[in-house]
Amino acid sequence: MSDFRSDNGKIYFSPEIKPVNHKKLRSIISSSEARVDSFFNGKKSKPIIIVCSNPQQYQKYCSSTEGAGCSLGTPWGNSFVILNTQGMNVDVISHEMSHTELLERLGWWTIATKIPQWFNEGIALMLDRRFVNNPDKIGRYFDYMDEWLYYTGGGQQILELRDIASIKGFFNTSQKQVMLAYMSAGMEVSYWMILSEKDGLQRLISDLEQGKSFEEAYQNAEQKRRAYWFKKLPTNPLRFQDSKKISE
Repeated sequence: MSDFRSDNGKIYFSPEIKPVNHKKLRSIISSSEARVDSFFNGKKSKPIIIVCSNPQQYQKYCSSTEGAGCSLGTPWGNSFVILNTQGMNVDVISHEMSHTELLERLGWWTIATKIPQWFNEGIALMLDRRFVNNPDKIGRYFDYMDEWLYYTGGGQQILELRDIASIKGFFNTSQKQVMLAYMSAGMEVSYWMILSEKDGLQRLISDLEQGKSFEEAYQNAEQKRRAYWFKKLPTNPLRFQDSKKISE
């Protein structure tokens, strides 16, 4: 990264990106930061952002030439968002910044040992409107269910949440299965966001900081109005067998 250019030590641009384009790219990044700030009720993370100009540069950091963004975190508290100008937009950046925001709030060890990958990706999808773009929380859940039904062939080929709890389980499959993993995560987390209402995410983070398990914190966040919403919403297919147990 030694030849990348930065004016402030926060955003580094590939030398192949003309300075005249820096302002536009900074504006896209700022819009993403505002989205994260709104969703998390205040943005705490300050990742170093590295903007690459081609897939080869991007691969050095993200181990793949595919995709427009990835995020990296270290046990020492450093975080990075790597972007590829070929495809980067507010949705991509917001998605990756969601990961660094959870990392900042919970710490590397908690993310690595307690947080299922489906939850980490599901929260990121709440800021990422590439697949479902519905500002209404109930409408978002129904839209994710529609996507889930498509990728499961009408619910015939289900991925259980426990199967996509690890990074390997989530990503180390075919492209279609990865998309199903994303839609499963989006459906479950959008459902949980309804049940846990406005302060659910903050309560979950607080419980985790106090040492509670993810499963306990996840269920606690939705307890207050769970019975009310269960009567209002159709059964979440991922909770069909036991709606009170959240699989990890």
